[in-house]
Amino acid sequence: MATMRSRVEAIVSSFVTVHPHETSPLLHSSSCFFFILSAYFVVLPLRDEGAISLGLSTLPGLFVGSLALTLVAAPLSTLIFSLPNLSKAKALVLIHRFFSVSLVVFFILWHSSSAGFSQFNSEGSVSKSSTLKEDPEVDVNQASPAYSVGWGNHGWFYISVRIGLFLWVALLNLITISSTWARVIDVMDSESGSRLFGFIGAGATLGQLFGSLFATGMAWLGPFLLLFSALLMELAAQSSKGINQDLSHLPEELSPIRNADHDQQDKADGVNTPTLKGSSPKLSTSMVKPQLWAILDGLWLILSSTYLLYVSLFLWLSAVVSSFFYFQKVTVIAMTVTSPLGRRRLFAQINSFIAVFILAGQLTLTGHILTIAGVTTAICSAPLVAFTNLVAIAVWPTWIAIAISETLRKVVTYVVTRPGRELLFTVVSQDEKYKAKVCIDVIVQRLGDATAAGMYKLLISNFNGRISTVCYYALPVCLLWIVTAFNLGRRQEHLAKIQTVSTA
Repeated sequence: MATMRSRVEAIVSSFVTVHPHETSPLLHSSSCFFFILSAYFVVLPLRDEGAISLGLSTLPGLFVGSLALTLVAAPLSTLIFSLPNLSKAKALVLIHRFFSVSLVVFFILWHSSSAGFSQFNSEGSVSKSSTLKEDPEVDVNQASPAYSVGWGNHGWFYISVRIGLFLWVALLNLITISSTWARVIDVMDSESGSRLFGFIGAGATLGQLFGSLFATGMAWLGPFLLLFSALLMELAAQSSKGINQDLSHLPEELSPIRNADHDQQDKADGVNTPTLKGSSPKLSTSMVKPQLWAILDGLWLILSSTYLLYVSLFLWLSAVVSSFFYFQKVTVIAMTVTSPLGRRRLFAQINSFIAVFILAGQLTLTGHILTIAGVTTAICSAPLVAFTNLVAIAVWPTWIAIAISETLRKVVTYVVTRPGRELLFTVVSQDEKYKAKVCIDVIVQRLGDATAAGMYKLLISNFNGRISTVCYYALPVCLLWIVTAFNLGRRQEHLAKIQTVSTA
């Protein structure tokens, strides 16, 4: 066993600088994100297929519905982490397993609602027009509108299940990822996170790649993809059990700090002192006993902290711009690809293509960039690239420009900015990590999505679908995002220095 562990540590060390006591939580964190993202991207084509069958014009409404569901679910997830008799590790397992079971329920509902329809026949009929238009330089401003199917010919059960799955999969993605990151940053600090978050993110990207490729090759399975996704979520639950402190390789001088954070202590008094950092009393707060008003703790923590308000503004602007690009991508592909099956395949292929570049960057660049350039540079990268992309699309509004911009934006976001974003929460208290972070990641994210949906729909209708003109009106949002990112990065670096001094 010791020999096997040494080999694993040697392999991991070839990709990232990791200490022996960090290997176990690092591998479990990475594998947990792998299974979560695999589950999400396996079921994503089925979710999008259901939404398309209701008509593309329903997408903005679905985004608003997702916001409403999130406003209910996010406080409940913070309440689970507040239960005094439930450790953080077990709470995370409970959340993952809940979503796993829910996917099985949706399989039954989907199968029942599709009675009388042939899922395999619908997947098997492929039109010869499922390819891209021959001219890659086609100006999307001049392209014909995509065909949109209404839901008038479907029953209420069929419609309800498709709407429910769309909203639920979006919630699964946000809640599970945010909750897992909350656990990860509770056992890592700014220094260890700078080294290891890239490797952890690579696990998520590898999951995206696996899920996308599996969904592309096994699309004929139809609703049975939900069962495979449920299995992956259960594997994520099992992996999350290992996101804790590995005391066996801890240096002796750090043992008192690490032992104070053992999970059994967490059960006893509800306090969890981060293990890889040894937080100061100023940054550690006891968990509030769950009462009816405890679900609002996350919101209250945000409103009472200027730093968290800055983080919320940063994530809101990030969500607005990201969703804006999403609607832009969907609109352009809908205009240039005529077959619904062709669109689904193209989306999956784009996701797979992007994942390869992201994975390579996370394994080779993320740790070095975060360590050398710092948090400020990391979180400023995405808004700068987004600003450049908007200008490029406004000047050259073709689907090629969209594809290049989407690839560049996502690579920079997940290789540099996303790991840097998680470092923002390494300098806050434990309550803020488990309560405020989930609130910010989930509710603020959905608010940004809904804002982008309304903004894009308004601009497209006012400018007759001219994407090049719409891009110019999004530039001020990117400028505000850049300024916010710069100020927030400076604040995080200042708080990290204070934390380092106080724990020295």
